Order: sequence, then C-alpha cells, then structure tokens
Amino acid sequence: MSEDEAHGGDRYEPNGGLTGSQRPTTAPVRVSDLVDTPPATDDVDLSDATLYLNRELSELSFHERVLNEAFDERNPLFERVKFLSILTNNLDEFFMKRVGGLKQQIAADVTELSPDGRTPHEQWRLVLERARDLLDQQTACFEELVRPALADVGIEIVAYETLSSDEQAALRDYFEAAVLPTLTPLTFDPAHPFPFISNLSLSLAVLTREHDDEPTKFSRVKVPGNRPQLVSVGAHAGGDTDARIDSESSSDADGTKRFVPLARIIEHNLDLLFPNVEIVDTSLFRVTRNAEVRRNEEVAEGLIAMIEDVLRQRRFATVVRLEVEADTPTAVRDLLVEQLDLDDRELFEREIPMDFTGVTALFDLDRPELEVEPWHPQPHPRFASLSVDDPDTLFAEIARKDVLVHHPYHSFTGTVGTFLQAAANDPNVLAIKATIYRTAPDSEVIETLIEAAKNGTQVAVMVELKARFDEENNLRWVRRLEEEGIHVAYGTIGLKTHTKTALVVREEGDGVQLYSHVSTGNYHSQTAKLYTDLGLFTADPDIGHDLVRLFNFFTGHSRHDTYRKLLVAPTNLREEMTRLVRREADNARAGRDARIVAKMNALEDPKMVRELYEASMAGVDIDLVVRGICRLRPGIDGISDTISVSSVVGRFLEHSRIFYFHNDGDPEYYVGSADWMTRNLDRRVEAIAPVVDPSLRVELEAVLDALLSDNRRRWEMDSEGRYEQCHPPDDGEVREAHRVLMDRAIAETERARDDQHES
Repeated sequence: MSEDEAHGGDRYEPNGGLTGSQRPTTAPVRVSDLVDTPPATDDVDLSDATLYLNRELSELSFHERVLNEAFDERNPLFERVKFLSILTNNLDEFFMKRVGGLKQQIAADVTELSPDGRTPHEQWRLVLERARDLLDQQTACFEELVRPALADVGIEIVAYETLSSDEQAALRDYFEAAVLPTLTPLTFDPAHPFPFISNLSLSLAVLTREHDDEPTKFSRVKVPGNRPQLVSVGAHAGGDTDARIDSESSSDADGTKRFVPLARIIEHNLDLLFPNVEIVDTSLFRVTRNAEVRRNEEVAEGLIAMIEDVLRQRRFATVVRLEVEADTPTAVRDLLVEQLDLDDRELFEREIPMDFTGVTALFDLDRPELEVEPWHPQPHPRFASLSVDDPDTLFAEIARKDVLVHHPYHSFTGTVGTFLQAAANDPNVLAIKATIYRTAPDSEVIETLIEAAKNGTQVAVMVELKARFDEENNLRWVRRLEEEGIHVAYGTIGLKTHTKTALVVREEGDGVQLYSHVSTGNYHSQTAKLYTDLGLFTADPDIGHDLVRLFNFFTGHSRHDTYRKLLVAPTNLREEMTRLVRREADNARAGRDARIVAKMNALEDPKMVRELYEASMAGVDIDLVVRGICRLRPGIDGISDTISVSSVVGRFLEHSRIFYFHNDGDPEYYVGSADWMTRNLDRRVEAIAPVVDPSLRVELEAVLDALLSDNRRRWEMDSEGRYEQCHPPDDGEVREAHRVLMDRAIAETERARDDQHES
C-alpha cells in the first residue's frame, strides 16, 4: 500500500486546505484535555481532526500568498522582484526550521499525530510536495513574467554565451582580478574527503579528468557570497573590478543594461581554476541544513556556552534540502544524495537563480518608476514637538495621557528612540530596563542604553540569546553591554523571552514615577520601517509595577503568580484570553451582543481554536485577521459559521497583535507580543497590555476597520482552508489597508502642523 493510500488519498489543495471528500481518514485525535469544559453540544466532537488545518501546510499557504505579489502585475516591477526574494528567504527558513524539525521527529521515531491527524512522516512528505510546487511557481514567475518585463524596460539578465567575444574577454579579466583569488576548489578523491558544503551556499559541481581514459573527479567550487551576484556587462573594460550595480552601470547604445549571474561567469572561466585538465561538466547546486539542533538548557554550564555550541552545531547539521540544476548529470546527483545522506524526495530541480536575494541588487539602479512610492514614517503628533533635550516635557506628556504609536506609519526614531534617548540623558532617571529579542546590527537602541549607563543610570537589559538566527548578533551585544558594566540577563531556563517592553524609573517632585513601553514589535530600527507594530507608552502605575515584577523575574529566579493589569505568559495569558473568549460566549447565550476581533501573526494553538469554535456555536461574531498560520476552519455549518478569517499581504509585513472583546457594550482592547500559538501561550515570556484610553481605542478600531475592509490586499479563507483574494468592485473604490493608514498618518501630521501654526 502506498503512503497516499495509507493516508486516505488526501490531496493538498493549492491554497492550504483539504477538500471535503479528501480529508484524512486517520482516526480523529482525541484531545479532550484541550480545554477544561466539555464540548458545547453532545453531537459535535470538537476534537475531530478534520476541524483542524495542518500547521505546516498552512504556513506554506501564506508563502503562496507572498508569491502571488510577484505574479500580480498591478505591483511595480521591482516590488515583484522583492517578493520573489522574500519567498526565497521564507522558504529557506521554513526548510531550516519546520522541515528540519519534522526530520528530527522522524529520526526519533515519533508517531504522535498532529491535531489534524497526521504523523511527522506524512507531514514531511506533504510539505516537500507542496514546497516543490511553490519553488516551481517561483521559477516560472521569474522566467515567464518578471524577466521579460525587466527586458521590456531595458534591464536584461543574459546568458554568458550570448555575449560578444570582447564582452566575454572583459568579464574574464574581471573574474581573474576580482573573483578567482577568492575561490577554493575542493576535490573529492581517495586523498581528499567529501568537502563540507555550508548552509545556503551556492556551489558549482565540477567534473574533471586529466586523460580521456580516466574516470572523472568531482570538485566543489563555492560561489562567493561576498561578491555581487549580478555583474554588469561592459563595465569592466580596462580592468575595472568594481562590480556594484548602480545608475552608472554600463548601458548598450539603446540604453539597455545587461547583467550576467556571477555563477555563470565562474562556470565559463573555470579553466583558470583548473588548468591543464579537461572540464567535463559543470552544474550548480545549493544545500539547506537543519537549524533545529538539539539544546539542553538544564544541563548547560551557561546559556552563552550553549548558544555558541548551537551555532557550531548548526553549521554541520543535517541537510534537509538539495537544489540542483535540471541538467545536472545523474552521477553528480547520486553522489550528492549519497554523501549528504538524503532521500530522493529532498532533491529539487531548479533553474538559475536558485536564490533570488541576489537579484535585488537591481534595486540600486536609479529607476523610481519601477518601485513603490517611497514611504517616510511620519512624526507622531504627540511626539512631534518633544525633544530629547527636554525630558520634563516629554515625560509630562506621557503622564498626561497614554500614547499609542503605530510603525511604520509613525517614526520609530522619533518616538521610541526619542523616549529612550531622553531617558538616557535625564539626570532624574534612576533606571532603564529593556528587553531585546531582535535588534539591528548597528542598534541605536543599544547605543542609547550604553550612553545611559555611562551617565550613571542603572541599566538592566534582557537579551534573548535564543532568538533564532539572531543568536550571533545578540551574543555580540551581550559582550558589549557587559563591557560597559550593564546588568545583562541572557534568557530564562525552559522559556524564550519574547516580550517587547521597556521601563523608565524617574525621580519626580511627588516621588518615583514609572514610564512603560509595551510593544508588539522588536527594538529594531530597520524592521520598524517594514513591519507594522504598535507600541503603548503609559505612566499607569499598575503596568509599571507589573513590568518591575517581570524584569525582576528576568534577572532573579522567582516567577510572580499575579499581575495587576498585564497579561503575561506563561503565568496568566492563556487563562485570561480563555476567560475573555468565554465571556463573549456567555453573553451570546444570554442574548446579548457578542463580538471578538483578533489580529495576530498566527493562530496555531488547538485549545484556542476550540474555544473559538465554542464561542461561534454560542453565536459570537468573530473576525480573525491572521497573517500566516491558521489551524481554524471558518464557515463550517453549526461550528464556525460566525467566524471569518482574513490575511493581509502587502508592502508592509503585518506584525501587530490586537485583541478586541465587545463585552456587552463595554469593549476591551489589548496589544502585545503574543500570538495564539502554543509556544507563545505556554513556552515563552510574553506581555500584553490593556488599552483603556477612549481615543486610543478609536485608533485601534480604525486599524482593524482598515484591515477588514481592504479589498485589494486582503485574502479570505473558506471552510476548506483555501484563500481567495478580495477585489474591488467594478468602478468601485479601492481600499488598501496600508495606503489607508499611510494617508491617515499624513493627515494626522498635517492637522498637528496646522494646530501648531494656529497656536
């Protein structure tokens, strides 16, 4: 019996769902312990596996929505290229984390079924199949649509063979002067072991022989990642070795700019690297390694040593994907599969480029008509007139009334940066405390905290060393902070600290005042220009004291059981969110209006899905805006027919979390760092804050309304888990959430400027 037959012949649909007759026939998962209360009705089994979508397939469905932006001809051309690059990054990470994790489970003989009723092996097989289709679509999008469109506007990526002899000679000179010295051929033969292939590196498989009657030898040549991956044709005459792409890149007589992939230049000049031998064949390949290496925090001598060991292990971790050119010789394929210990299903045939991140070098060309209109984050009206040199006024403004900032619509530097800089240089500030999960390599936030310490302020920083793929960057900052005498906590045993919080302790005339910042996003000035995130500034003493407790937990060893206002994971967040959902269900059963609107990155936790099913069955209207993973199936008669699920994919990455509960006409709003994922609710330290100021609630309502009324970038999920993109009505108004909120921020700035002028 085939694996497909054993799994009931189910087929993964293009947008993420299993169609009705194709749902798994595996016995339903009995997860009666998911909630403390029984199902709402006796005739509905809410533990039925068919009610839950697969986590991995749902994530791939999100990546398909990302790829759609590259297909969408309504987007500027460079924007389409950008989304091809984003898909490369997304799928690389998916293979490193999710596929790697599945392979570990398979190797450990894990047979436990997922909530949707699949074993790790079944999931691994299905995600490889779906990912293969996505990669094929990515290549087709570039070759059939984007590449011709680039040529139409005078930007060509050409084959080396099409160049004139003079052009090839100039590129050969460039290769010999600027590339050849960086190359290291590694040959596999009885005297040399199979070479180590680094993660995500693009390599040439080179077959050579000295004599016709000898067998070929395999060599690996790594394409240097620190050289431009696209090289301008005609720009290297006279020995010029500067390969940067810019507006001065060489053009043909008709203004066309032509570029050749660096890999092809290397491939056609290998005789300089392998002299006096016959080059029989060359082909490109790329390896992806597992990032899910084992870590045992309980027995680690220290978190820093553990993270350093994780980084070392990750370099040599199991391979989870091998990408090869379509015409790669069978002998090379077989050798790579054998030496890298792969299953044939982990082999992916690709065309060049395999890695689309290198194509984004074209953005350095001065072609604004091919880009989206640039966005410049606006000054927040409440911060616009404030200065780091006048901390009294700044802190008085926050004490007067809470402030809500929304990035990238509002400037990160002009709000969060101003807040921290003012505190760092204020002699009345006694202490600054902050959590760092991810931050920029040249972080102004870190430099500000160091400046505060030099000014005599007590500074404590919680740096999460286990932030995946940022471990090395965070290690560097830990060492720098400690060198400056700053109190640094590295993480918590058994938990990952994911909160985005800062606390300023200030001596004032009437005593010590606490100023808090609770955010949905990281203290990262660069991602703040691309990710949508919310931040609440408040002088609420309850929230301040909650943060004092939270930071004491980071640097001490005791965990507080209660908090005054913050919802903190893993202490009370799950309990409180469950209570809020059930309260809406109780109101609906009592005939009162009941509504939930929840915006998050992912809805993965089966317990929360079941709570939402229960609430829907009670009659609660529920709108979910979930950017990525969503296990819940909306629109199922009698179970989730009052639930809608939307996903917005556009120029900014939706990253903010907002939770609204109608509460019988006395609504409650919350913002913070946690999604409704099991890891966020149970295995991470998270913080979510209530938003109580009526004017700030109006702001949150406007954000949710913009997202839910979007008819350009929003996708709606059906009951089978498939997504369909919304479209404006014929001759109707186009409502694009990001554009609406950009315009709103501009209007805010203009009103504030007018008010200041009138005053």
